Amino acid sequence: MIRSTIPPLDPIDIDAVVAGEKRLSRDEAMQLYRHASLHDLGRWAHAVCERVHGPDIRTFVKDRNINYTNVCTARCTFCAFRRDGGEADAYTLSRDELHQKVRELVDKGGTQVLLQGGMHPDLPVAFYEDLLSDLKAAFPQVHIHGFSPPEIVEFVGLFEMEGFPVAAPGKSGQMPEEVWVAKLDAILGRLRAAGLDSVPGGGGEIFAEHVRRRIGLGKADGRQWLEVMAAAHRQGMLTSATMMFGHIEGVTDRIDHMDRVRTYQDRAIEHNWPGRYVSFISWPFQRENTPLGRVPDWDASSGEPFPGDVLADAVEQGAIDAHDKDACNTTSPLAGKLVRMAGAVDYLRTQAISRLYLDNIHSIGASWVTMGPRIGQLGLFYGANDMGSIMMEENVVSAAGTTYCLDEEVLCHLIRSSGFTPAQRDNAYRILRVYNGEDSPDLRVSDWSRHRAAVLHKQTPGDIETQVSLTITDSDDG
Repeated sequence: MIRSTIPPLDPIDIDAVVAGEKRLSRDEAMQLYRHASLHDLGRWAHAVCERVHGPDIRTFVKDRNINYTNVCTARCTFCAFRRDGGEADAYTLSRDELHQKVRELVDKGGTQVLLQGGMHPDLPVAFYEDLLSDLKAAFPQVHIHGFSPPEIVEFVGLFEMEGFPVAAPGKSGQMPEEVWVAKLDAILGRLRAAGLDSVPGGGGEIFAEHVRRRIGLGKADGRQWLEVMAAAHRQGMLTSATMMFGHIEGVTDRIDHMDRVRTYQDRAIEHNWPGRYVSFISWPFQRENTPLGRVPDWDASSGEPFPGDVLADAVEQGAIDAHDKDACNTTSPLAGKLVRMAGAVDYLRTQAISRLYLDNIHSIGASWVTMGPRIGQLGLFYGANDMGSIMMEENVVSAAGTTYCLDEEVLCHLIRSSGFTPAQRDNAYRILRVYNGEDSPDLRVSDWSRHRAAVLHKQTPGDIETQVSLTITDSDDG
């Protein structure tokens, strides 16, 4: 029995939750977030992780995140990556550049490529079909995990396809619902036939309307994001789900976000669709070089509640409609005008809650890319079973100031030194190789100082070899 420190005012049968015999409600999840100790949340989330994944193996994937273009019609206030298209550093990768990147991945034993880009207004559907089919022809063994829901929503609006209308950028929701869904299904079918294997969960941010319209200008709304994934599930594709928090949102908005993912997963299971969400990954907002990062910080010592919480709670309680902008502004005039950044404790609390709440999602990923290696490692004791990817390349998050990079040796070491056995997995979280022998990458290392300086590829126009050296501090060794 796991002893609880939740106040007895509204008791939660946490033992039943951990055992998988009870589902948390939204109110219970909020109670856990606000009142349970960080230590308890970690114990409970870790117990659930051990029940689902066992006590021994924790995984990672060898892939490469390739951002094929940074030209984008959206105006997300948290993004430092996008370009309009006329800037000197705007780019769209050529076939040869793309293939060279994938060849480098394969040479390092990689199994998956993550393709994501800006929402480029001038690229036709044939561009994406050729991109996929060329990659599959050249690298049939590589799993293509591509095109986040906001990209696909833009495809629905902009692609010229016989029998379907075209909408202005960011306005695809103006199509009649049945037409929008039919075109979405047709586009996913074409992309899948060309070689798309699965859909990543990028662009999730926060689904709540009163938050998303402030931070994701010109981007898919929460319902569209979820409907893209539902369409992918109907067609048999596996997907991930994500959440970016620690900005203007209230804590209730985070629980609402998780609840929408859980509800749509219930729907996929109920209808026996061949596809599913297989993972959930959350990470804190990175503010450097972004418009949202210039918003003033909330003063927690002021004694005033965070405006995002005030607005989120009013929406949750049904006091106002999230779509009513005037009501939202009146209820919390400073909502969206102050930022509450999330540190390590807030990150771990939120990740632990996600493991406890998302009882129908198989895997929870630790976000070392944004939080750093040590907090990512600690995440393995707060519900995470997966350490994500060896980061050969990353352009979006690093543009906002985060530049953590690990090689395979260090990633295996972080997992093993936490008391687990590292294992390489595929997109479906099937184990490809368990690193339990003397030939394991980390066990072959005799001088860890050689693995402190990592290299992270950052894309620059016309120069796919430009790289930036980064320092990783590993204080336990050497």
